[in-house]
Amino acid sequence: MARRDNLHSRIVAWMKIILPLAALGILSTLFLISNNFDPNEALPMVDIDLQQRAQDQGATNATFAGVTSSGDEVIVQTVRSRPSPEDSRLFLAEDVTADFLLNSGAKVHITSDRGEMNQYKQTASLAGNVHIETTTGYVMETELLKARFDDLYAESPGPVEGTAPAGDLTAGRMVLQNNAETGNAHLLFTDGVKLIYQPQISED
Repeated sequence: MARRDNLHSRIVAWMKIILPLAALGILSTLFLISNNFDPNEALPMVDIDLQQRAQDQGATNATFAGVTSSGDEVIVQTVRSRPSPEDSRLFLAEDVTADFLLNSGAKVHITSDRGEMNQYKQTASLAGNVHIETTTGYVMETELLKARFDDLYAESPGPVEGTAPAGDLTAGRMVLQNNAETGNAHLLFTDGVKLIYQPQISED
């Protein structure tokens, strides 16, 4: 019995020595491995302002669609859009594309660098390299275009220039709206309209 107690005491005594040494060995190995990595080297690879991202709310490749009171379809697409920090009813958009699909079968395609859309009033203000193209043969450029989506209406309060089916066209103002009599959409140019007629050359 004394021998067993003796053996047990010796094992316990050795374990008291071996276990702490093993623990120290494991810890020293971890420190040696961690010294091989420089945490500062990984920081330059992260080029994201997390605080700015947290403050900015928005969406990429967003699409807004609707139908006017006269049944024309409106589709607006943006590469990036976010709520205005000054007015939550406004959306600020970049690289805007707007398509009006008219009942008559015609189409109006509009692009701009940026836009401001009011979801409550269903209005939009497109600015910067505004390009307007219609399937009826008009290709116009302007810097600002104001539009409504509840009814077919778009207005350029400033000068427009481009080409019409008959030739080169410039004007101080342009309006796209439905004709009250026919119900079809038409373009109206005012304020110093200048048309340089280009006769169609027959291929024969």
